[in-house]
Amino acid sequence: MILRPLRERLTLMLLALLPFHALLLTVLTKMIAGQGHAPLPWLAAWKEGVLGIILVVAVIEILLISRKRLAVGDKRLAIFSWDFIDLCIISLCILGVVISALHSSLSALHSLLGFKYDFVPLVAFLILRRVEWSDRFRDRVLKVIVAVGGIIAGYGILSYFLSQDFFVSMGYSDLHSLYLPDSPIAAFQQIGASGMRRIQATMSGPNQLGFFLLLPWTLGLLNIIRGERWNVWIPYFALVDIALFLTFSRSAWVAACAIMIVALFLEVGAPFMKKILWGCLALFLVATTILILFAPKIIIRSASTSDHLVRPLRAVSMMLAKPLGHGLGTAGPASNRVSDPCVFLPFGADIGWAQNRPELCVFVGEFQAQPRDRACNCPVLPENWYLQIGVELGILGFILYVLLIVLLLKRLAVSGERLAGSPAASHYALIAFLVFLGVSIGALFLHAWEDTAVAYTLWILIAGILGNVRQASKL
Repeated sequence: MILRPLRERLTLMLLALLPFHALLLTVLTKMIAGQGHAPLPWLAAWKEGVLGIILVVAVIEILLISRKRLAVGDKRLAIFSWDFIDLCIISLCILGVVISALHSSLSALHSLLGFKYDFVPLVAFLILRRVEWSDRFRDRVLKVIVAVGGIIAGYGILSYFLSQDFFVSMGYSDLHSLYLPDSPIAAFQQIGASGMRRIQATMSGPNQLGFFLLLPWTLGLLNIIRGERWNVWIPYFALVDIALFLTFSRSAWVAACAIMIVALFLEVGAPFMKKILWGCLALFLVATTILILFAPKIIIRSASTSDHLVRPLRAVSMMLAKPLGHGLGTAGPASNRVSDPCVFLPFGADIGWAQNRPELCVFVGEFQAQPRDRACNCPVLPENWYLQIGVELGILGFILYVLLIVLLLKRLAVSGERLAGSPAASHYALIAFLVFLGVSIGALFLHAWEDTAVAYTLWILIAGILGNVRQASKL
């Protein structure tokens, strides 16, 4: 069938280009609209367009396969064969639409952005797990991840030393560490007043880069544990590891530690190399402890840490205040897109740097210092993906989403055993499980699924493995 090769090629192209989206969008926007222009929406929509074509091809495949099965009397139609994972996703989508419809004050933009961030990856998974993925695709997609991960890690390390003027010339903002909806993105963030950069390479932020790098990082880690070509994989792993460290994304660090601990307990690999990696993990923890003691601003970051404590509590309060939910787009990255850009500073902070940017809302403590002629509408950022879903879809939506993640982790954990007859498929399944576990842990502290490079890549990867498991077990 010609449709499957077409779908797989389009998917490989999409996954290869997604990590470069923010960089390409910034450069192309400057070329088309000039310096200082916000990313062009129609240009940014290319990824949804390509994904849409992939899904249309997949739906056609499902219909053709179902028709062939009907012709021979086979009643196992993929389009009507559901399990509890599918029902969770369908229920979440229906719940999101119904709750948003009940809130007439919500704009269509709120609902569309909320659906995009919350449900598009889930709908893609729902459809793509119902088509076959070849061993050749699995082999190629891992090679794409390795190549793209190495390029991005190398560029990210280099970007640590490049001047801000260089980034401005490419079309980035002349500010750092701030997100302004109507302006270009910043090229990097800084850790408070330390002047130390957090790299983001080709992506839209350091946390997004950190979560994406978990993919090539995990792939390199597993190959080292298995004793695969150490002279190649150890330098590669070190390159990605340095880039991951320079993101200073504590959530991505926690996710990486969790992945490494689980991987080292697996009954595969060379015991000697496992001992070395245990030592590396211990060394990282010691180094982190030293940084906490002697350079607390780098790790502790009191303002950021306070947000990670206060904002989830506010999200819980919002859930309890409206147990049925506030509607799609009212929290998380969608809220960030449709709200005022807000900066929160401690008491006594100087706001002189912001006075030439009247669109920026500046708070000193609890006092709104700028602007003074209107009340600001700040985004709702719970710093927790699960609580974000809870704010939008209520307590029921929160429970369904957590249940979905638990079911997927459980299914992925046993998928390698079901595919033990194919070492390549089993290896692919293990990578998907470990990275999905890491990002799911990171989602406890950040909006880990907001970046399309992370979300689309991972949900497509697990569709490629759970779809085959589904067929193998005749579910």
